[in-house]
Amino acid sequence: MATLFKPVVTEQYPREKAPVEPRFHGRHQLNRHPDGLEKCIGCELCAWACPADAIFVEGASNTPEAQYSPGERYGRVYQINYLRCIFCGLCIEACPTRALTMTNEFELADQTRSDLIFTKDDLLAPLREGMLAAPHPMAKGTTDGDYYRGEVTGPTQDEVDWVRQNRPDDPSLEKAAAAAERAQRESAEAKR
Repeated sequence: MATLFKPVVTEQYPREKAPVEPRFHGRHQLNRHPDGLEKCIGCELCAWACPADAIFVEGASNTPEAQYSPGERYGRVYQINYLRCIFCGLCIEACPTRALTMTNEFELADQTRSDLIFTKDDLLAPLREGMLAAPHPMAKGTTDGDYYRGEVTGPTQDEVDWVRQNRPDDPSLEKAAAAAERAQRESAEAKR
């Protein structure tokens, strides 16, 4: 009876979106390392952990000419079928490199079934300021373990030079070059 006399609260969605809780499970995202290399190593553990069989991953080997992630392998094909996904988060728990996380985005409705199968291009996190688009070699003198421990903090001058030589029209090149120069200056000042 007490609720009978309480005022009615009307949600004004979609004009006014209510904030979601911080741990809300929304659309997935494939993350990148600070220099722009992808974190996904194509191990397929997320696909094995998925109880709804909504994830398809196909790994491939990195080559010196095409290094997409640190180490030997990368996820060449990555698809999530949101018609099957139950947003349980088991794929997140299974990922050994924290490549896959879930965002707070929840508006996934679409007109066709095929548009609800998200590919790697749809899921890959956008390049942040100063990142260099993959493929490019790992930072000189580092191993994949250095990437996973967080010791690589951005693109190096060697990576920028490699991209400048092999892909001179890359749109991320200018900002990555500026970030590499800034990092080089800061490390020189720190050594003094």
